[in-house]
Amino acid sequence: MSERKQVGVVLFQLGGPDSTAAVEPFLYNLFCDPDIIPLGPLGAVLRKPLARYISRRRGKTVAHHYEEIGGYSPIRRLTERQAAKLESALRPHVDARVVIAMRYWHPLTAEAVKQIGAAEVDELVLLPLYPQHSLATTGSSLKEWNRVSRQTGSNLPAQTIPHFHDHPLYIDALVEKIALSLTHFERPEDVSLVFSAHGLPISLIARGDPYQRQVEETVRLVTERGAATAFRTPGIPAAGSARGRHGPWPLAHAHTLCYQSKVGRQKWLEPSLLDTMRKLAQRGSRYLLVVPISFVTEHIETLHEINIEARQFAREVGVEQFEMMPAVGDSPRFIAALADLVLRAAGVESALPARAG
Repeated sequence: MSERKQVGVVLFQLGGPDSTAAVEPFLYNLFCDPDIIPLGPLGAVLRKPLARYISRRRGKTVAHHYEEIGGYSPIRRLTERQAAKLESALRPHVDARVVIAMRYWHPLTAEAVKQIGAAEVDELVLLPLYPQHSLATTGSSLKEWNRVSRQTGSNLPAQTIPHFHDHPLYIDALVEKIALSLTHFERPEDVSLVFSAHGLPISLIARGDPYQRQVEETVRLVTERGAATAFRTPGIPAAGSARGRHGPWPLAHAHTLCYQSKVGRQKWLEPSLLDTMRKLAQRGSRYLLVVPISFVTEHIETLHEINIEARQFAREVGVEQFEMMPAVGDSPRFIAALADLVLRAAGVESALPARAG
């Protein structure tokens, strides 16, 4: 019998402050990233002073937002849960060690490099937890990994998964979450689906960033899959009851894609989340389900920007019921998608289904 492969997996994420005191240094790290604020030839001189100015200027406001969601970002805890579930899913196929590399707060990339080095793995798979590839997210995380790896002398060859925006099991995970969220409405057929993705400056798209195209492709696949698939809630009777079924979606074609989290004066992807909600309300939409299409865990953009700020705005413009789809998190379908991606990247034939029914 051949020996089992020893596979290391690195899950990359944005990261978030673990206390309100960590908000300002977290923001400083964020705005020091040249992939977030490109400053051209003057970057080496201006970047740190500018990052210090922005983080101090915005620190109190952002810290207050974190206070309103519990005083810290849950992204580390939720990503650690995903890592543990992924290790368990890989165990029947390979001996896996899954570690986390956060871009702007602990555990930082250097910590992940050290952990992987100590694990003595044969193969390495780099898996950014950004479904759609962007130079500002996936690109930045992988650049940081390469920089730190070179500094530490690590030369372990790695397979990189650049995106998974169209993976069938990931699409199924989204459809399942949306369908469950629709059961919160008395009349799902009256619900407007609002897909909200993190925004990007238009300048990045002009440079060839594939993010917008991949977000649009995810939305297309989700709505097509939602229209064709029925999911049911265990233990809830389905007969004749909208609350007893997970699908198919009554109006899967009635959806809108928008963008959120704009920072600064640059032109960003449009329409914005709030503008979209206002226009839907003006057209008579009274029931909204916001689907965070580019986030796989809850953090400030979902818990505050959508679930607090957008919810309040919805009341102001006359929306009667506002719901937010929970992130895919560590749902079985999403973990199965990650496991399939890792196994295929490591050259191990996946025994997982191509699509969950």
